[in-house]
Parts: sequence; structure tokens; C-alpha cells
Amino acid sequence: MNKGTPQDPAGPLAGLKIVEFAGIGPAPFAGLALADFGAEVTVVERLGGETRLGGGAALNRGKTVVQADLKSPAGLARVRELVAGADALIEGFRPGVMERLGLGPDTLLAAHPTLVYARLTGWGQDGPLAQRAGHDINYVALSGLMPFAARPGQPPALPATLLGDIGGGALTMLFGLMCALWESRRSGRGQVVDAAIVDGVGYMGTLIQALRAGGRWDDDPSHNLFLHRSHFYDCFECADGRWLSLGAIEASFQQALMERLDLAQGASAAARSEDDSAQWPILRDAVAARIRQEPLAHWVAMFEGSDACVAPVLTAAEAPLHPHQQARRNFFMQDGAAWPMPAPKLSRTPARPGDSARSNDIREE
Repeated sequence: MNKGTPQDPAGPLAGLKIVEFAGIGPAPFAGLALADFGAEVTVVERLGGETRLGGGAALNRGKTVVQADLKSPAGLARVRELVAGADALIEGFRPGVMERLGLGPDTLLAAHPTLVYARLTGWGQDGPLAQRAGHDINYVALSGLMPFAARPGQPPALPATLLGDIGGGALTMLFGLMCALWESRRSGRGQVVDAAIVDGVGYMGTLIQALRAGGRWDDDPSHNLFLHRSHFYDCFECADGRWLSLGAIEASFQQALMERLDLAQGASAAARSEDDSAQWPILRDAVAARIRQEPLAHWVAMFEGSDACVAPVLTAAEAPLHPHQQARRNFFMQDGAAWPMPAPKLSRTPARPGDSARSNDIREE
């Protein structure tokens, strides 16, 4: 038992006010993490509440929920009032959505210059893929890291180190560090940040627990779309031995997928297959056979401009050359090699990679 100073029940982020626009997956979890550490998080939800996959009540723990019609003047006025009293805003929509609502960063920052406007998207605010739909498997596929976790003759899986060492460890530690720094401004005292990888990975599992709580996660692999049984969320081998990632979770994306694969019968079934896993084995065989008929380049061209949630599984050498990665300047050259640029991108004070260790002077003190 800790016999030290009693804990501050307000949490290290007490006094920090956040407005979160309801969405799915990562953004609601980010808001949850902020709320868990004491921030005052107000969620703006559509009328009737958030019901989409990966959003809703399970991830609104510790938050205040405000329902507003963002298409009405009264609803927008209420939201602008909330933002005026906030330190930061979180939104996870596709690029341009907030601007069309009249709630883009230029508008809100003009009225509230100290506001921190945090935008979380799959592909980024710009680049050729910015408006494309996608899911976790597609973003990791395009990073060039997915092949590192593949076993011989098996489809690529999510790569090593990202989930545990980086996600559960480094990023969890960084978040704890920032929490402690913020709290120290109020108390004038430091504290120990105990960041264990096992703790962080478990905490990141909150989204899965939310899916389970909502009846959207089945522990039986034959009924779970994330566990390599479905025809619309996995990696499939092409004719040239390369791999194509599919992440078409929603029915409309599944239909787009099946239509581009020229599987007309499957396209009609796709509209209902998300909740009918009995159809998955037959549809999966058909999708796998179809994708094996053509090389990866063919499928990349076939799905160009599509919202079918498809992305090629790139190698580490290919990723820096992809048009989307280049458009967003996601890699820089140093010592003859391409290195990932720091993320996320800040509009006013962007990160600047330092010189490599080999070019730094080593001095004895």
C-alpha cells in the first residue's frame, strides 16, 4: 500500500477542458483517456446519440454528453459556446466535414486564438487518399511494416513492436508524462509515471471491450470479422505473391468491394453479411480466388478512387515512394536512408527531426 501523499481525486488533467465531436474508434478513446486522467470532456453527439461501430456510451465514461443538431443555427450556436470555454477540441471526421459545418479551425481559432484543435483521421488532412474510407488494417498495410509480422506462406498480420513497445509502452509513457507535467503546473510538485507495457496494451483494449459490451465482438472466431474468417477484413494473396488488405466493415463498403471484384452475387449478399457470418466461408473463398487471379498492381488500379477500404501491403522500401506518403511528406532522408517523419503534424510548431547520432559531436564533460 502506498503510504505517501494522498492522491488528488481531481486527476492530473483537472482544469483542462476538452470538446469532443462524437465519432468512432481512436478519437473517442483519446477523449476517454483524457477524461480518465481528470480532464473535463464534453462530447457533442448527434440527436439520438452515437450508435456506430466503435462509438457511443461505452467510450463516453466520465464525459458529459451534449446532443446537438449541427445543421441548425441554435445547435451550432450552442457548440460554439462550448468551444469558446474549452482548451482543446477533438474531432475524427474526414477532411472538410467540420469546415462544411462552419466549425473548421480557421473559423474557431479566429474567435478563440488559444484553442488547440486536434484532428484525428485515417489518411490525414491532405494527400491523394485523404477522402478515401479505410480502417486500421489498411493504414498499417500502407506503412510498409505489416510484412514484418508475416510467417512463411501466411498472410501478413499486424507488425511487431507497434502494439506493445510503441503503443502500450512509449506512447502511454508520453501521455503519462504530459499528464504529470500539466498537474505540476497546479501543484508545483512532481510525481512518478509508472508506464508498464502490459498496462498500456490492456488499456488500449478498451475499444474491444466496448465492442463486446455492445454485442459487436464475438469470442468465437467464426463469427468475428476481425479474426481472419470474413471475406471483407483480412489480407488476401494476389497472383504475384503480393498481398492486398481489405477492411470493408460497413455494408456499403462491402458492396463497393464486391462490385469492384466483379462478384455480382456476392455484392447483393454483402449488404447483409456483416451480421450473417454463415455466409462468410463461401464469400471468402470467392474473394480469395478472385484476388489470386490478378497481380497486386491490377487491384491497386482497380480500386483507385473507391471507398471499398482496400490498400496494398507495401514493403518498408516501397512505403516512402507511395504518392500519398510523398504528398504528406511522411519520410525524410538521413544518412542515406528514409526515416518516418514525426507525427502528428502541428500547424504552428511542427516537429523537426534532429541530426542523426553519427553526425552529432560527442563531448566529455
